Amino acid sequence: MILEVQEISKNYGSQQAVKNVSFAIAPGEIVGFLGPNGAGKSTTLKMITGCVPLDKGAVKINGIDLWEDALKAKSLMGFLPEDNPLYGEMYISEYLEYVAGLYAMDHIKENVTEVIRQTGLQAETAKKIEQLSKGYRQRVGLAQAIIHQPKLLVLDEPTAGLDPNQTTEINALLLSLGRNKGILFSSHTLSEVATICTRILFIHRGEIVADLSRNEIGDLESLFKELTVN
Repeated sequence: MILEVQEISKNYGSQQAVKNVSFAIAPGEIVGFLGPNGAGKSTTLKMITGCVPLDKGAVKINGIDLWEDALKAKSLMGFLPEDNPLYGEMYISEYLEYVAGLYAMDHIKENVTEVIRQTGLQAETAKKIEQLSKGYRQRVGLAQAIIHQPKLLVLDEPTAGLDPNQTTEINALLLSLGRNKGILFSSHTLSEVATICTRILFIHRGEIVADLSRNEIGDLESLFKELTVN
């Protein structure tokens, strides 16, 4: 398994945000992570990527414990957080070269050129990140997540702010990347999830309430309402 999540929990004071969440993802799986606002999606993703410490449980990336060998585990994953923090004063290529340098990559310029092509940023490379539309900034965030060719991608609302054509292009990229990577992404767009996911996890009130393959889903909108009604 490329990702193993074992009984992880997180409390904020007296409020339990995530409770004993467990699941695993294999290479080639594209897993949608669904739930209503406040269900614990973003907190779970932040724990999986090491941005928020666990209160209990364990996370393993390709068999490596995230908290025992954080640098090695994190080098195997790419993360696009919900707020997509970027250095606005940098040009796209400059920023991506900086990120690639953090991973001590070889052939940095060639890899940056390729990831710019993959994410459709070619026409925007003369601009600073702060000059980009929200949709193109989202593409830059995705580009930094895949620049080092990770085995696992964790994406929080990866198509937020994109127009329908851009969303279709990014989903096509995710389908291509998902052939040999594990991908976990959250989304509020049920049609998008139904189109590209091989599996869907539902979280409600901090707990996993369903783990279904695409063939088990049926009417996703009705299922979502049924699982989150209480």
